[in-house]
Amino acid sequence: MSTPTGTPDEGGIATLDRELEELIREESVEPGDHERFSHYVKKDKILESAMTGKPVRALCGKKWTPGRDPEKFPVCPTCKEIYESLLT
Repeated sequence: MSTPTGTPDEGGIATLDRELEELIREESVEPGDHERFSHYVKKDKILESAMTGKPVRALCGKKWTPGRDPEKFPVCPTCKEIYESLLT
């Protein structure tokens, strides 16, 4: 009887998850002002991040894993501008 040469999780969803994690690691984190603001993100994405630990992307493009109290920081001016333009 022959044995498979690959691991059982090659391909499919496991491959997609692995590729997504590689892309997330490869994205550079921009230090600076982005860390000083609260950002706008869809509520369902925040909940998903809390459950999975995966990062979210704000309206301004900032990507991070939420963990701080957003009430302690001013709102990101770029997020606010984009959000307000969506309301009009």
